[in-house]
Amino acid sequence: MTSFDLHTHHSRCGHADGSIRDYVEAAIASGLQVVGISDHTPYFGSSEDQAFPNIAMAKSQFREYVDEVLSLKKEYAGVIDVLLGIESDYFPEHAELYRSKLAELPFDYVIGSVHSVGGVSIFNKGRWKGCGAKERIAVKSEYYRLIAESARTGMFQILGHIDAMKGNFPAFSDIPASGAIDDCLRTIADCGTAIEINTSGGTKLCGGWYPSDDILERALHFGVRVTFGSDAHRPSRVAEDREAVAARLKEIGFGSWVYFKERRPVTVPL
Repeated sequence: MTSFDLHTHHSRCGHADGSIRDYVEAAIASGLQVVGISDHTPYFGSSEDQAFPNIAMAKSQFREYVDEVLSLKKEYAGVIDVLLGIESDYFPEHAELYRSKLAELPFDYVIGSVHSVGGVSIFNKGRWKGCGAKERIAVKSEYYRLIAESARTGMFQILGHIDAMKGNFPAFSDIPASGAIDDCLRTIADCGTAIEINTSGGTKLCGGWYPSDDILERALHFGVRVTFGSDAHRPSRVAEDREAVAARLKEIGFGSWVYFKERRPVTVPL
């Protein structure tokens, strides 16, 4: 059975440790047959080469990143399948610019992630201070509206960590917005996009994985495909909790998960 991890970063983004080769070697050591490299895209919405040095790679590093992954893909052929991925923020105002930039290169898949709502990072705990019940519901509903909108663009094969807003604010999960979540999952299913089970939640205040079991149960109900990503920012986290995730998915009722090659899904039984 093919084992994979599609969500890994490296030093170019400015907030991860290690080279791409380090992650490939860690994947081999973990017994994976497939590893996807998916560092953060440059911020294309600015004229600066590297608008956010500790968040995303520079524009001038983008092509060298792609070339390095493709070189490692050839070097490790027959040992492990190295896939060229990328994680792209979803910025509605820059969507077409990102679409054109991402279409120029031979990505096996693109992970689309919403990292900010209303111009504030989803991981910023301060946004919730003085926020009443109605405001909390509005913020959560807007988060899921943006995720659904990102699915409708068709730009992404995978949607990243779809309840990561709980990362540094665990009470996010208790904000009542089940209608917005269900609408989002219906849209994702209709678009044929996959969601990842992302184990990096264990590095945040919330602990555990993204998304929660109740969201995964709803995803199964609506027919949403799932994939796996550790979101490793250091090589030692590659494939973290993969077996436990597979067991949990089977308990919930999933029979398979997918990875993407040349932007097409490859189904793997659980």
